[in-house]
This record gives sequence, structure tokens and C-alpha cells, in this order.
Amino acid sequence: MAERERRDRLDTPREQRQHLIGRPTFDPDSFGSFAEQFARFMGTARFLLYMTGFVVVWIVWNSVAPADARWDPYAFIFLTLMLSLQASYAAPLILLAQNRQEQRDKVLAEQDRQVNARTRADMEFLAREVASLRMSVGEVATRDYVRSELRALLAELDERALETAERVARDTAAEVARDRAGSHDGSDDRPAPPGS
Repeated sequence: MAERERRDRLDTPREQRQHLIGRPTFDPDSFGSFAEQFARFMGTARFLLYMTGFVVVWIVWNSVAPADARWDPYAFIFLTLMLSLQASYAAPLILLAQNRQEQRDKVLAEQDRQVNARTRADMEFLAREVASLRMSVGEVATRDYVRSELRALLAELDERALETAERVARDTAAEVARDRAGSHDGSDDRPAPPGS
């Protein structure tokens, strides 16, 4: 009863049956690689030349050769059968190769999209950084501004130096005038030499 209940449950996987004859296995990548090589070869001029040569030799042989040496008389039904068989195998192999190429293209497209997204984010970041640098450069003193400020300070220092020189000259002149006025009074403000 428990065995039957376990088999009827949907959440329990069934036991795999053992086959008497093993199923053939193959590596999908190696088969896909073979399909791509086959499709690549069928798309070359060499294949077209080989196929054209084969068909021409077949038709010429079966048209010109003696009757007992011909294996496919006119209407070339056996040739048609062989070309149909070749086409019936070629079509799925070409489709398999195209599917593999499409999968690779999808992966590459996704990688390109991710790279483009990263590049765009980097460009936006750099644009913001350049904008912030422009704003901060606007606040930084430029060379011309610094030169004009230094010239203004130099002119102010020259004026102060001139004023100081004029004041010193006036003070010196006033002191000299006082000294002269004091020497006319007859009093000598100079101290007496020692020992006198």
C-alpha cells in the first residue's frame, strides 16, 4: 500500500527504468562543432565547385558512356535521390549551426549591452565631475585676477611708503627747525663734557 501511494504521488520522481540496450550518447558541443564545420564548408566556393564537378561528371558519364556502363539513365533519378538525401541532411545541420551562432550572438549582444551600460555610467560620472570642476574653477582666483590684486597692493604700498617718507621728512624738518630755534636762544641743551 505504501509503495503504491509513493508511486501515485506527484511530488516524488519516478524510478528510471533500466533499458536492456543502452541509448547512444553524444557530446552536444562536439556535434554542434561538427555541424558548424559542415555548414561552413558547404558555404564555400570549393564545395560548389566540387558539387558542380560531381554533377557534370555524373550527367556526362550517364549520357555519353556506352549503354551497359551507364548506371543512371536520362532523368537521372539516382542523382536526384542522392542530392535530395544530401539536402535533407544538410538543412538540419545548417539550422543547428545557425542556432549555435544565434546563441553566441545573444551572449555577445548581452556583453555589449553590459559594456555599453558601464561606459554610459562612466561617461555620466565624468560629465558630473567635469561640471563640478568647472564650478570650482569659477570660484578659484585666475591669474589675471591675482595680478590685478597684486598691482593694487603694490600701488597701495607705494602710496604708504611715499606718505611715510613725507611724514618722516616733515618730522625731521620740524625737529631740525626746533633745534635751530633752540640754539638761537643761547641755551645749550647739550650736556657738559665730563670733568669740566
